[in-house]
Amino acid sequence: MPFWIDSHCHLDAGEFAADREAMRARANASGVRHCVLPAVGVANFAAVRSLAQAWGDSYALGIHPLYVSQAQDDDLALLDAELTLRQADPRLVAVGEIGLDYFVPELTQSPLRERQEFFYRAQLMLAKKHGLPVILHVRRSADRLLKHLREVGGPGASWSGIAHAFNGSTQQADAFIQLGFKLGFGGAVTFERALQLRRLAAELPLSALVLETDAPDIAPHWLYTTAEQRALGQAQGRNEPAELPRIAAVVAQLRGLSLEALAAATTANTLAALPRLNSLLPC
Repeated sequence: MPFWIDSHCHLDAGEFAADREAMRARANASGVRHCVLPAVGVANFAAVRSLAQAWGDSYALGIHPLYVSQAQDDDLALLDAELTLRQADPRLVAVGEIGLDYFVPELTQSPLRERQEFFYRAQLMLAKKHGLPVILHVRRSADRLLKHLREVGGPGASWSGIAHAFNGSTQQADAFIQLGFKLGFGGAVTFERALQLRRLAAELPLSALVLETDAPDIAPHWLYTTAEQRALGQAQGRNEPAELPRIAAVVAQLRGLSLEALAAATTANTLAALPRLNSLLPC
């Protein structure tokens, strides 16, 4: 059975409260042997750390752009202190999930647009300070993310990390790759209408791709229900890491690869993006 890494999943989410242990066991049984659990704010730093420790997974610490409206200014100091406290923990693999979101209307307007950028830039600087990769939230914000990466990185900027749930242009993909990032692909690539995303999954260098579920979010097409279907009482399926091999099968078909070849490549790519994983995994 291929060895898979889910490079981005929120297993502390309330959606998993009723069956969290069983959910993680299903993932393991499906071949998903390691999960990376990004935080979204100070309030869940302890949760992602404890779950990663309990299951042999890994975690990232950061303040998500969707949560900056709730964050306090001193949360950045708390993040800095936590990164310092956990610096010897091999399961702490990145600063994340951080970034910018220009999809939610109120986040595109003052004052939240500027607040997002303040938190994003400050967290990039913390990643540099602590020598950690970053896990980026990229939603209608690729060019602005790249601008700050170049400015904070300085001349010849070089980064490590993952542009999670990437859905930009070929030019934007190339720019992230040139800065040192891998690009995360998940459930969105399973929709036949996602023509641009499927083309990227098929044509980008294999060395740039990592796989993720973003569980419980970004459900693949076989779990998705439309608003009309939900209004008629059909429940939305819950995404979880056990779906990753089926998502991977779509990417493998798009690229004309075997599942084994894709698993080997994306595992190696995730290890390159998040180097601390090398001490945790037997692969």
